[in-house]
Amino acid sequence: MKKRRLGNSDLLVSEIGLGCMSLGTVENQASEIIQAALDEGINYFDTADLYDFGMNEEIVGKNLKSVRDKVYIATKVGNRWNENKDSWSWDPSGAHIKTAVKDSLKRLGTDYIDLYQLHGGTISDNIEETVEAFEDLKKEGYIRYYGISSIRPNVIKEFTEKSELDSVMMQFNLLDRRPEEWLSLLANKQISMIARGPLAKGLLSEKMLEKANEDGYLDYSYHELKDLLPQIKDKLSDRKLNETALQYVLSHQSVATVVPGASSVQQLRDNCQAANSPSLSTTELDILKRLTKVNKYESHRN
Repeated sequence: MKKRRLGNSDLLVSEIGLGCMSLGTVENQASEIIQAALDEGINYFDTADLYDFGMNEEIVGKNLKSVRDKVYIATKVGNRWNENKDSWSWDPSGAHIKTAVKDSLKRLGTDYIDLYQLHGGTISDNIEETVEAFEDLKKEGYIRYYGISSIRPNVIKEFTEKSELDSVMMQFNLLDRRPEEWLSLLANKQISMIARGPLAKGLLSEKMLEKANEDGYLDYSYHELKDLLPQIKDKLSDRKLNETALQYVLSHQSVATVVPGASSVQQLRDNCQAANSPSLSTTELDILKRLTKVNKYESHRN
C-alpha cells in the first residue's frame, strides 16, 4: 500500500484508510475487518467519540493495541450525547475538548491520539478557543496533530487562517466535487485533505443503480444518475467502477488518504485492490471531468 504525508506532519498514511463508523458493534466481525485492513497494509484508522456511544473507539483501540506503534489512530470531538442517548448537541469549547480527549484515550486504550479532529464546526464558534485547546493538547502530548472535519467554506477558511492544522476531512467523490474548490488553498498551506464517502453511498460501485433512489444524490436527479453511471462505466470499461472512483480522488495530490467504510472483509479488499490499481491517465481524467458536474457548496460562505 502506497503512503502519503499528512499535511506538515511526520505521519505517512496509507492511501486507503479505514473509516471505522461502519464496523458495527459485533466485535468478532469488526475484528476481522480491522485485521484484514492491517493485512492489506492500511495504517490509518478513523473513528469518532460519537460512533456507537464510544463503543467504536473501544473496538478500534482493542484491535490495534498489539500494533499501536505501527498505525495511526484518528478520532473526532465536538458532539455530546444527551443523557438518554437519543440526540446530541454541538460543543466545540476548550473545556469539552480537554475532557473528551481523556475519555477517548481511555476508550482507545492508548496514551496519545495521532490525529484529533473537530467533528463539524460553524462560523459562530469561538474558533480561537478551539484552536488553543488543540494546541495545548499537542504541547501536553495527548495528541500529535489536529484537523477538522467540515465542508463549510467559511469554517475551512477560518481554520486555515487561524490554526496550524494538518488536515481537513471532506466528502469527496466523482458526484461530489465541491472540495475541488479548496485544493489550491490546501496545497499552498500544506494542509492535506482526508476524503470520506469516495463511493457516494455505493453509487460508484458495481452495484451502481441498485443504490440509487428517486431523491437522487446531491444535485443529480435519479434520471441523471441513471444516464451518467452507465456512461462512466462504459467510457472506462477496463476498470471497475469503484476503481475509477477511488483513483479519481487519489489523482488529487492534496488528498493524503481516502477513507471508505467497510462492513465486510470482501468490501475492504475490493477497495484496497482498486486503490492499488494504475493511476488514471490524463485522458481518463478529462473524460470524467467532462461527464460530471463541478458542484459548488453554496451555503456557509460568509
